[in-house]
Amino acid sequence: MLAKAVRVLDLLAGRREASAAELADTLGEPRSSVHRLLTALAELDLVEPGSQRGTYRLGLKLLRLGTAVIARLDVRLAAMPVMERIHDDTEETVFLCLRRGRDAVCIERIDGRRAAVMDLKLGGSLPIHEGSGPRSLLAFAPRSEWDAYIQGNSLYDSQTDSELAPEDLIASLEEARRVGAVVNRDVFPPGFATIGAPIYDHRGEPFAALSVSGVRDAILGDNEARVFQMVTSGAHEISRALGYDRVHEQSAVRHRVAD
Repeated sequence: MLAKAVRVLDLLAGRREASAAELADTLGEPRSSVHRLLTALAELDLVEPGSQRGTYRLGLKLLRLGTAVIARLDVRLAAMPVMERIHDDTEETVFLCLRRGRDAVCIERIDGRRAAVMDLKLGGSLPIHEGSGPRSLLAFAPRSEWDAYIQGNSLYDSQTDSELAPEDLIASLEEARRVGAVVNRDVFPPGFATIGAPIYDHRGEPFAALSVSGVRDAILGDNEARVFQMVTSGAHEISRALGYDRVHEQSAVRHRVAD
């Protein structure tokens, strides 16, 4: 029963609204069974009537639960002042991503005042070879992960709608390690650019990323050095708030040099 309930909630999250009949057909379950399940979920405020008669959508209780989960993420609490500072200064979109295996999930974003970049929505994800923030998680991971990632993954890049050549990806990762961040000068939509830097946990491992995305002239024009510094120093500030100290930083530098 619990597994079926979770499947129903997952389907509603993807479709926004659906009828009991539509859900039953997708799940391969009797309509009467799905209807009873929806009734039980509605009593718990986990689903509610949709905009059309006979349809259902996710309930507001899930928003409260989701907000509570996000609030527990220390990285989000530590990052918000930094993100707001960068946003106030640049007026561009600022992202906070958390690594989940081979993907980076956006757990917070502040939309730009001039143009809101929509390619990575709150709760959305990108493979860690795409984008500046996600790619910084791969770039600053141990090099031993690079080959394993490349061999086990498609390197499709949604920004260019093409497959990345492994040697091009490695060159990008090398450059990021050399300068301290990932700088993407040509991204979608055309005329935009991004800068992303890793956030380290108390063990000195990159597990989250801070990035800013916006109009290329604003990110990489006359203010490029200042925006770059804001992102990299901001990522270090968040890392230190999470227990990543100078000892870890020196150890990481020695590790990168040894690599």
